[in-house]
Amino acid sequence: MRFRANILAGQKKGFTMTKKISFLFICLMAFALGYSINNIAISDTAPKIAVVDVQTLIQNSSQVKQLKADQEKKIVEMQNTIKKAQDEISKEKDPAKVAALEEKYRSQINAQKVALDKEYNDKLTKIDTEIRANVIEKAKSLNYCLVLPKSMVLYGGEDITDVIAKGIK
Repeated sequence: MRFRANILAGQKKGFTMTKKISFLFICLMAFALGYSINNIAISDTAPKIAVVDVQTLIQNSSQVKQLKADQEKKIVEMQNTIKKAQDEISKEKDPAKVAALEEKYRSQINAQKVALDKEYNDKLTKIDTEIRANVIEKAKSLNYCLVLPKSMVLYGGEDITDVIAKGIK
């Protein structure tokens, strides 16, 4: 009886079950309409995606070419040191002096190799950072949202390798 009395009291105030369902339906429709309009507004602007052939940028970089040339010169210098060491060791007859010369040249050659590798990696990292910065700068100026390496993309994206290659030393 109490439940029935509450329903009747609610009906007297103007809140019938039909009005409640209608109000709920209108709210749901308004939410769905607002959500749909938001999706339409977002989907109208397709993201601009670019691809870049990183290998081409690296191969065409004058800095990389210069680094490789410098590296080859230093390798030739190291080979000359090895040849000099071999010649000097082969001339020596005393086994104690041979061992001392071998140790001397081994440490000298290892130090050269470590220094050569460190210098090469440092310069290569610097060049890589400059290329990345150039790609980012150019992509932003051309209003691209995303730039992917060409080797990772099977389909799609605008290739901007040539545009970026012009700005790389």
